[in-house]
Amino acid sequence: MNPAVSAPPRAFITGIAGTRLNPAERAFLAEYRPWGLILFARNCTHRRQIAALCAEFRLAVGRNDAPVFIDQEGGRVQRLRPPLAWRYPAAAWIGAIDRVDNAIAGRAAFLHGRLIAEDLAAIGITADCLPVLDVRRPETHDVIGDRAFSDQPETVAQLARRQMEGLMAGGVSPVMKHIPGHGRATADSHFDLPQVDAPLSALEGADFVPFIHVNDCGMAMTAHVIYEALDAGRAATLSPSVIGGVIRGIIGFDGLLMTDDLSMKALKGPMEGRARAALDAGCDMLLHCNGDMPEMEAVAGAAPVLEGKALERAGAAIAPRNHVETGARVEELRAEFLALMARFPA
Repeated sequence: MNPAVSAPPRAFITGIAGTRLNPAERAFLAEYRPWGLILFARNCTHRRQIAALCAEFRLAVGRNDAPVFIDQEGGRVQRLRPPLAWRYPAAAWIGAIDRVDNAIAGRAAFLHGRLIAEDLAAIGITADCLPVLDVRRPETHDVIGDRAFSDQPETVAQLARRQMEGLMAGGVSPVMKHIPGHGRATADSHFDLPQVDAPLSALEGADFVPFIHVNDCGMAMTAHVIYEALDAGRAATLSPSVIGGVIRGIIGFDGLLMTDDLSMKALKGPMEGRARAALDAGCDMLLHCNGDMPEMEAVAGAAPVLEGKALERAGAAIAPRNHVETGARVEELRAEFLALMARFPA
């Protein structure tokens, strides 16, 4: 019997290096029991291989319901590309439709999420780091760019809600990002730590708005961004005042809060220190993506057993979704989406 079967998971999501588990990774997963796995293009060659990898991960941690995550947004951020999955337009395409017809844009957002979910659920991927709720601005760095629906907070909220509903209808759990908003950042947090100097009133009037409207999403991912009006010394991921005062307070989010990737260069210092600071700030779940074993072990060593409120939030976030359409029905949905793409070329 796998010894991980009876052991509770620990509060982190890990990446791995390749397309199958190597012996060191298998031993790591059995020992540390991460709650979830996140996949990238490096982990994916064909659909049967991906399904086998998801199953191998679940066997290693001893939990058939262990979530497997991916960033599958459409546009530039799409880990699975043809022939592994459809090529989907970016969120800005849906926002452009909204400027013509709000109802059609809402339907496009739902179909976008629903069809992405179909691609993922069929191969064992059960959570998508989507929707993006960042509000685009003239200064928004290209790392967000067309990943944002719109420069109008209410439009972002409405379209994100419909996209989230599409994901859940297809059996995939959504993760909204990047809370409390990455749109004002003028640097790429993969490489630098962005600093936003907007006053709290401006943030409340725009950036926080989509997250407030969609605060019932089961999971959210933090922004590695400093908001000087909230905490001039720490990125949101590491800031008790941002997490407690804004994310849990003003925004009212009570779901599972995960970090953005701890290996991103926006954060400094030893990996274990980053992990402990994020947990101390109020994050429920650590995310580490790059598959580097020494870093994985450092994060795992800092991650506590998943229990209490964090465990409740985790369970609610991956509760079974409504995946009911037959294959024929899904093809009807694909045909409808193709017709929209033809009507509104990306």
